[in-house]
Amino acid sequence: MAEISIESIKKLKELSGVGLTDAKKALVEADGDFDKALEAMRKKGLTKAEKRGDRETREGVVDSYIHDGRLGAIIELNCETSFVAKTDEFKSLAHQLAMQVASMNPLYVSEADIPADVKEAKMKEFEANFKGPENMKEQILGGQIKKAFSDKVLMDQPYILDDSKTVEQFIKEAIAKTGENIVVKQFKRIELGVTE
Repeated sequence: MAEISIESIKKLKELSGVGLTDAKKALVEADGDFDKALEAMRKKGLTKAEKRGDRETREGVVDSYIHDGRLGAIIELNCETSFVAKTDEFKSLAHQLAMQVASMNPLYVSEADIPADVKEAKMKEFEANFKGPENMKEQILGGQIKKAFSDKVLMDQPYILDDSKTVEQFIKEAIAKTGENIVVKQFKRIELGVTE
């Protein structure tokens, strides 16, 4: 068995948001392979994050990002406790999400926020042009709808500072680290000379 240093344990704890005991256990299970242990801890953390998704969020911050005085975004990011809301990490998360909104111009927080009539109109458009096999129609149209709105839905967008993950995955990693549910409540983007 590979020898596991306290530095590796501390580093894994820092990156994954788990306790020292869990970090050491993960390194032992991965036979000292740091990357393998980190991946295992991230999966475990994300699983826990998904379970936290229904917990109430009444605290948080409102943050903004202004780019070159020409466009900006303001965002409300909620969490469970004022303790987490006051941390630099949480404030940084809110600021990075405000940058995301300013840069990528989403219209909705999640797919559930897309108005039914907007979704229905797009579905009718796809149905009218559908040429695939009838037994696959529902599945194909569902995929087309998801793709059509993916750049308009904040949670589905690639995260601007690491496009290997979506904004939703980025937030879930923060949930795993803080141990609290984190929710984007609302946002607004303003661009000079552009009105809705």
